[in-house]
Amino acid sequence: MLNIYKRMWQVNWAEQWQYRANLAMYIFYWIVQPIIYIAVWTSIANVQGSVKGLTANDFIVYYLIMLIVDQVTSETVFYNFGWKIQEGTLSGELIRPVHPILTNALVNTLAFKALTTLVLIPIWITLSLLFKPTFDTVTWTNILLTLPALVIGFIVNFLITSSITCLAFWTQRVWGLYRLYGIPVALFSGQFVPLQLMPKVIENIAVYSPFPLFKYFPTQLILGNLASGEIVRGYIMGLVWMVLAFLLFRFVWSRGIKQYSAVGA
Repeated sequence: MLNIYKRMWQVNWAEQWQYRANLAMYIFYWIVQPIIYIAVWTSIANVQGSVKGLTANDFIVYYLIMLIVDQVTSETVFYNFGWKIQEGTLSGELIRPVHPILTNALVNTLAFKALTTLVLIPIWITLSLLFKPTFDTVTWTNILLTLPALVIGFIVNFLITSSITCLAFWTQRVWGLYRLYGIPVALFSGQFVPLQLMPKVIENIAVYSPFPLFKYFPTQLILGNLASGEIVRGYIMGLVWMVLAFLLFRFVWSRGIKQYSAVGA
């Protein structure tokens, strides 16, 4: 099995270098949003002094750390697998003795992450030099404590998105559903606004959803902003959602594959 993953890595790694335009567009999208968020929130914080106790430096550090977290927990399975169902090219992968999503699509996502990370590191350093934040609360202990959370966040995100992608077995086109799914992700993952700035009711609901696992929970862990009880609860919710996401994925895949027909073949 390891040889299979190794070979798929070699193929997907070489393939990623062929799509330089796609890489450029991804990086542009990756850096524009947090820059806008930083500009908006720091402007408000500078005028008011702080926003519910968060200073301009807090917002800068928050979104810069989230850039790293997002790079680790994000996925590309929707883009590299959904079209195979639509065009019928999935047939060739189904005859192989391995799961097409848990092998090829997964390795493709990891290869894309590896390549983009090489480009994004100098960009992140440049942004840090530009905004000049102070990372006083970031410690090696916090970083080590966050590593399992990053893995859990990626797994949950990958499995849920894979489940949504598999709806293409019935609808063929799931772009609208994927964009709709992006709304609660942006709101409840802490991407658009830190959850502590949301109304308390929404914050309490969000912490029991899977979305904070993608960005907010790991980011706050790195920043050292969580109490022991919040850390334990976050990890428990992560493990629960990891199991639920896997069960959902297995259910949707097993039902969807029976609906598949190579329309585009």
